[in-house]
Amino acid sequence: MAIKTKNRHSNGQGRWPAKSAKFILDLLKIAEFNAEVKGLDVDALHISHIQVNQAQKQRRRTYRAHGRINREYNRHFGWNGKTIQMGLAYMSSPCHIEHTLFEKEEPVKKDVSFLFVIFLTLLTFLLCF
Repeated sequence: MAIKTKNRHSNGQGRWPAKSAKFILDLLKIAEFNAEVKGLDVDALHISHIQVNQAQKQRRRTYRAHGRINREYNRHFGWNGKTIQMGLAYMSSPCHIEHTLFEKEEPVKKDVSFLFVIFLTLLTFLLCF
């Protein structure tokens, strides 16, 4: 299956966030299973809201020889106080994902005879004055 993506660099290859997309699809499958358990019509489900927020970064440590520990930290360089974050390989970037699905109902058509009765009552009301 060929999917087109934007060519941003000279090598002609685009990138898709495959891991993130797979995770979202898994969450939607779980929501589909939950809808089946609740007795909803899965084919009538629509996504009304989906939001992804950053979560707090998780820090990890690597234990080294002679009792040393490597971890991420901020390091300041130079007179202008530039900050470079070192050890980014030890940080994971989790996120909070919330999504809301709803079962879309077909609109109910108004009965024409009911509208005709309302029209007649309004007409008789106006003729009384």
